Amino acid sequence: MKILFVDLEREWRGGQSQALLTTTGLRASGHDAELLAVGGSPLAQRAEAAGVPVHVVGPRARRIVAARLLRRLVARREYDVVHANEPHALTAAWLGRAQTMVPVIASRRVAYPLKQSLLALKRYRAGTRILAISRFVEKSLLNSGISAKNVEVVYEGVEVPPLPSKAARSRAREQWGVGTDQILLGCVGYLLPEKGQEHLVRAFHAVRAEFPEARLLLAGDGPRREALESLTRNSGLQDAVVFAGFVEDIRQVYAALDVFTFPSLAEPLGTSLLAAMAWGLPVVAVSSGGVPEYVENDVTGLLAAEAEPSLLSRALLRMLGDKSLRDRLGTQARRKIEEEFSARRMVDGTIQVYEDVLRNG
Repeated sequence: MKILFVDLEREWRGGQSQALLTTTGLRASGHDAELLAVGGSPLAQRAEAAGVPVHVVGPRARRIVAARLLRRLVARREYDVVHANEPHALTAAWLGRAQTMVPVIASRRVAYPLKQSLLALKRYRAGTRILAISRFVEKSLLNSGISAKNVEVVYEGVEVPPLPSKAARSRAREQWGVGTDQILLGCVGYLLPEKGQEHLVRAFHAVRAEFPEARLLLAGDGPRREALESLTRNSGLQDAVVFAGFVEDIRQVYAALDVFTFPSLAEPLGTSLLAAMAWGLPVVAVSSGGVPEYVENDVTGLLAAEAEPSLLSRALLRMLGDKSLRDRLGTQARRKIEEEFSARRMVDGTIQVYEDVLRNG
């Protein structure tokens, strides 16, 4: 198959990581996958470095320019499928009337109702098939009036890395100023209110009371950083919390951690949590959104019923106080990803949808 994958985001977040994994995975499977992206974006740069052919547009008026380019590309290059990886890409496909020439597949990574926007509803209804990244997202699509026959669940996946050696872990921890006698909790994510980092910082205050050697690493940047730094200072935690900002090589975060925390209030799925589990880390997460679809309490992680500091701190204290629990949950978390949420399974599931669409429409 020949696939044109479209992603017009200018920043690097979970969806762009999935775009890179999918396009490279499609090519590794023998398919001719190309990418349409914003020139100079992290996704375009990383895709080019990985050998993916990239067509670029500028950052200004990207949807309109991309719509024109997409229409020309589809008209002359005989693609079998156009895959819109995010809303801007779907708008470009819709404006370019790509659906009149080839099937358009649209990925859906958020769970707010499409009824909030008639334009969004029209765009998604124009797609031949919508890929929901979780049952939680699928439910929101069905509740918005999208027909069930046009929706498929293809869980996002992550690479399962080799477990780091003791030396590699030590080097990673040194990078963040953490010693071997300290325990490091961590969270990876854009700093937004709905990501719940404020609740985690408040929970960490109680954790430090019992485990004064514990430290917290927040990897990621965003509009809430200044407020979170202020909260950290006001809580007397400025020496215990590391604000890492955007980390180019995120492996250096996962390799350093002892426990991964995921306080998001209603995450559609959570690729950073999937990645942490793939690294064999024990996880504490909020039981919301798509998280309970793969984190089973006391089996593949510990779940807090809500993003409430006392509930998070209770789970974290239990985790920190029991190394055998951490070892067991980390091992079972990694096995869960290997068996059900690997990048390979995601690519295979995507290919199956393409083949079904080309066969049955």
